[in-house]
Amino acid sequence: MDQAAPSRVRTVALLGASGSGKTTLTEALLLRAGAIPRAGRVEDGTTVSDHEPEEIARGISLGLGVAPLRWRAGDGETYDVTLLDTPGFLDFAGAVDAALSAADLAVVVVSAVDGVQAGTHLAWRAAGEAGVPRVVVVTKEDRTRADFHRVLSELRDAFGDVIVPLELPFGDEAAFTGVADVLSEEGHGYDPDGSHHAAPVPPELIAEEHRLHDEVTEDIVAHDDEQLERYLSGDVPSVADLGRTLAHEVCAGEAVPVLVASGTTGVGVDRLADLLCELCPAPESRTRSVRAGDVTVEVAPDPAGPTLLHAFRTTADPFVGQVTLFRVLSGTVRAGDRLVNTTTRAEERVPALFRLRGKEHLPVDVVVAGQVAAVAKLTGTPAGSLLAAKGTPGTSMTAPPLPERPGVYALVLDPVTQSDDDRLSAALARLVAEDPTLTIERAGDRTVLRGLGDTHLAVALERLARVFGVHVTTSPVPVGYRETIARTVEAEGKVKKQSGGHGQYAVVQLRVSPLPAGAGFEFVDSVVGGAIPRSYLPAVERGVREAMAAGGPHGYPVVDVRVEVYDGKSHSVDSSDMAFRTAAAVGLKEALAAAGTVVLEPVCRVQITVPTTAQGDVMSDLSARRGRITDTVSLDGGEVVVEATVPEAELRRYVLDLRSLTGGRGGLTVLPDHYAPCPEHLAPA
Repeated sequence: MDQAAPSRVRTVALLGASGSGKTTLTEALLLRAGAIPRAGRVEDGTTVSDHEPEEIARGISLGLGVAPLRWRAGDGETYDVTLLDTPGFLDFAGAVDAALSAADLAVVVVSAVDGVQAGTHLAWRAAGEAGVPRVVVVTKEDRTRADFHRVLSELRDAFGDVIVPLELPFGDEAAFTGVADVLSEEGHGYDPDGSHHAAPVPPELIAEEHRLHDEVTEDIVAHDDEQLERYLSGDVPSVADLGRTLAHEVCAGEAVPVLVASGTTGVGVDRLADLLCELCPAPESRTRSVRAGDVTVEVAPDPAGPTLLHAFRTTADPFVGQVTLFRVLSGTVRAGDRLVNTTTRAEERVPALFRLRGKEHLPVDVVVAGQVAAVAKLTGTPAGSLLAAKGTPGTSMTAPPLPERPGVYALVLDPVTQSDDDRLSAALARLVAEDPTLTIERAGDRTVLRGLGDTHLAVALERLARVFGVHVTTSPVPVGYRETIARTVEAEGKVKKQSGGHGQYAVVQLRVSPLPAGAGFEFVDSVVGGAIPRSYLPAVERGVREAMAAGGPHGYPVVDVRVEVYDGKSHSVDSSDMAFRTAAAVGLKEALAAAGTVVLEPVCRVQITVPTTAQGDVMSDLSARRGRITDTVSLDGGEVVVEATVPEAELRRYVLDLRSLTGGRGGLTVLPDHYAPCPEHLAPA
């Protein structure tokens, strides 16, 4: 691809609910720009963005799709635009976070058929939290049941007065053949090839367009004192002046324009490309923040400045290995440059540079500040790293952290063969590097994979098999039950064995009693008179600990007990450390059998963010899961945070049920809290 001037670089993230039309819109923009000869279809699995087998099989985006294009805008300038097509499915929010960390503008895509959905709210919030300006595009206006005005009303109800409609459609459904420009009050009809021509505004739209023109003009000039003064004196700003002021408002988050287009018919697509170039902030207008020690440093996107790259995403390619997507924050990068990871100080040599367009690699020689590109085989550079030119002095720098998204759904992985077992750890490490929202844990000697939902893990395991050749079976994560002694009891542990030569002899008298919840283990030495030599007492304690770890009558590790050794017997020849370890273990088991045990279940602290309208249903559901509500906090935007403690056994699939209860808008955080006695009728056998 040819090199563009840095001021003409645009990086745009497409966000929105699953099925809202992001990928189809990306195809339409690529086709209209001449980057591809024909548009692919999601249904056929032929789109640029969704090229992975897992995406084609499911018909939805699962990863971050990259699609660069060159666009000659209405101002006569040619822009280098990189589209970042993100998944709308909730399980793959990590890709959304990565895209927003590199984007200058977030395009929130809303279906004219389905309207504002849970994914729309989540996309809006994610862009706001990342500090990325927003534009809304209403798609699928050509489909049956499409209704632009209904969607516009829903947008205003959901997101307030920042919503600014810049276009109106010529008709809905099959009658959608053009758009009316609110600022210029001109109409644009569309030809079958996607090009537009001047067309009269339909009579039924004239009054509405004129009213919106006045409202939008007044809203725009209200943010510029000089324009407002001229406007009040009767000097109406030109369309170009209004556009420049609106672009500043978009950058500041004071306005969110609403556009309309159809990715299928191409109506409105070229105007969308023009407006994205006009409204998207240029790289030099938005500095990037990095951390240098305890200080926040603003990095200006100067092509002549010191080189600094942000590696915001990695993917595993079965042919070239790890591919790192990066944005140049400052300076210029060329193939062969030597860079240093600012955190680890590991040195990396940049091999051939390329731009990704789906799975296609487009070679480039130079990448300047503001641009997004890719490089292979940077093995010491995980996602989120910063890379600086070798020899750059200064404090270690780190990129702003992405939002924390703790895993709320987990499965145990069991390798199918020994070969799979040998390669599992390395393959999982590469999966986690590719998608940091996946985490690996250990449950005893078994491996646990944790993610954001069942589809998230299913896709990860499919990639584990296809890309890394590692096959596993899965099972639910066992609940980490524990048990403790029910009452104080005394017991004797004895080992007496004689089979020629040195024998084994040890006797310990134990008093075992329960401790308060969470107290752990207490070992007390009350032996007097040398009944047990002091040198054997550490072996007694070790034997008790081993017996606790081995499990009580129910088979679960024993916790919260006090073990007092108060008497015993030894033999000058036959006693040994092993004998006393064994006797102590026998004594503890005898005590647990005599007194009985109480099964303890882990209880988690959960924090759930839900729409106020779903609060009652969520709280009732928590009560049915033996949960105890501890607090509720109302938030702006019609949401509430519910905090509760819930037994872990009730939370295995809770994230899936929560999404069903809240229409996909429920957010969940789960943290271990404490252990509590399990009701007898629910205690595992």
